[in-house]
Amino acid sequence: MQNAYHLGRQPILNRQQELVAYELLFRNSSQRNEAIVPDDFLATLDVIQHAFSTLGASSVLGDKLGFINVNADLLMSDVLELLPPKQVVLEILETVEITPAIIERCLALKKKGFKLALDDIIHLGDAQRAILPHLCFAKLEVMGMSSAQMRRLMSELRAYPLQILAEKVDSPEQHQLCMKLGFDLFQGYYFAKPTILSGSKPQPSQMALLRLLGLINSNADNSEIETAFKHSPDLTINLLKLVNSVGASSPKKIDSLSAAITVLGRRQLGRWIHLLVYVQQSGKAINNNPLVQTAAIRGKFMELLALKQKPNNQSFADQAFMVGMFSLIDVFFNAPLQDLLEPLNLSDDVKDALMGKSNLLGNLLAQALLTEDNTPDANTNPPCDFEALLNAMSWANELG
Repeated sequence: MQNAYHLGRQPILNRQQELVAYELLFRNSSQRNEAIVPDDFLATLDVIQHAFSTLGASSVLGDKLGFINVNADLLMSDVLELLPPKQVVLEILETVEITPAIIERCLALKKKGFKLALDDIIHLGDAQRAILPHLCFAKLEVMGMSSAQMRRLMSELRAYPLQILAEKVDSPEQHQLCMKLGFDLFQGYYFAKPTILSGSKPQPSQMALLRLLGLINSNADNSEIETAFKHSPDLTINLLKLVNSVGASSPKKIDSLSAAITVLGRRQLGRWIHLLVYVQQSGKAINNNPLVQTAAIRGKFMELLALKQKPNNQSFADQAFMVGMFSLIDVFFNAPLQDLLEPLNLSDDVKDALMGKSNLLGNLLAQALLTEDNTPDANTNPPCDFEALLNAMSWANELG
């Protein structure tokens, strides 16, 4: 199916075999109930997009909790703030190294209302013990685990205020043993295989997304943003689903564009549009697309240079980032730059810099281009800021 979406949803039951939650899972197709995950970050972005925007939380979860896998990059990302915290359990993958920074981030997310789980526990080390007091759930992969091993883990985990979930319960014997050992929650093929929700997803045009980003970044009136949405019915539907998902705890449903934009806010709206762009790129990761990677490095590099030039002027840094990101759109879309800039409602300073005029932003762009055209060394005039360049390259690689 062209432009198809696939979302796995597996039930999680309590001791009375009542449905209390679903784990939301990445799926490649509706034919095979398994996932080939080339990139954990992009896979979870795909799940978030389909569950909370394409379909909407009320359709996917109803009044149940939704467990979502997160790797270290996504855990530290502000993309998570798009999600309705009271309905989402962030399931920290076993590949995440539990560092003080990770624990600090978990505490911040917990304060925002998110519930946290640790996935696939097979043993407890010092790092796992450090994070357990901050969790709501601990998941044990019981398949292949001996009863003695489970008993030892259960004994230690009972010292913490969390619910213990038996994962991959695939037989009545496993279920009976887990019940006897005192597990609180259960998930596995014995109860149900993941259901795959599939359909055809509309792909909002990249030009529409760029136009909306431009409106938001240039601080346009809400009425202008609303008009842009009205020209993209697919984006409008997804926006209303997203806002109603995020505001699921509110008894009042959002049914107008103006209310949706007000409730979500500019910053969250910008993040959501960036998320759509990333999901659209998931067929070809950013670090495999040299043009997108160059624009990302250039934008971040210019932002960092701007912050050094004007340390207390975030607005100037945001404009520098925008100039860098938009400086390749004529190449990317194979269209005249002037035509592409016209609908973006950019400030004069940003537009002038992109059109090659000399101003502070234009000078930063020239510096970035010089860095790309030449091998940076100590004799470059102005000297290359290696620290900023390396940080920009690292940031772009993380996006990929």
